[in-house]
Amino acid sequence: MEAVNKIIKHTLKTKLEEKKGTWPEELTQVLWFYNTTPRTTTGETPFSLVYGCEAMVPVEVGAGSFRRDNYDSEANEVNHRLYLDMIEETQEDAQIRIATYQERASRHYNSKVRARTFKVGEFPRRVMPNTKVVSHGVLGQIGKAPTR
Repeated sequence: MEAVNKIIKHTLKTKLEEKKGTWPEELTQVLWFYNTTPRTTTGETPFSLVYGCEAMVPVEVGAGSFRRDNYDSEANEVNHRLYLDMIEETQEDAQIRIATYQERASRHYNSKVRARTFKVGEFPRRVMPNTKVVSHGVLGQIGKAPTR
């Protein structure tokens, strides 16, 4: 949940900084946009994971769209009930996709890590790319004066 809050905060900050003094008018659009945009990790929108159906974005309502122009209230009601019956499966699928995404990210990160072994009495050193003397630095060996 913390990560989601950070993303929301960053999105809001970016969007609202662009608009400066008009942020109260922009806030609802930013939140609507965030809740109706599919997530890479789940393939679903937060709105659909909660309510079991896709929401219309304000542009569709105002400008019209195929979905709006061909709206049938009875068919919509039937479809909505079907979506609600399947919402648990949709949420489980989203959880599986999140776990798969996290596994891929972990594998990618771990592929960049190099294993190193140390002998007793040997201290790990962190050498900065521009450091010429490897024994310099906070993590250099204790008790040895740096040689130049």
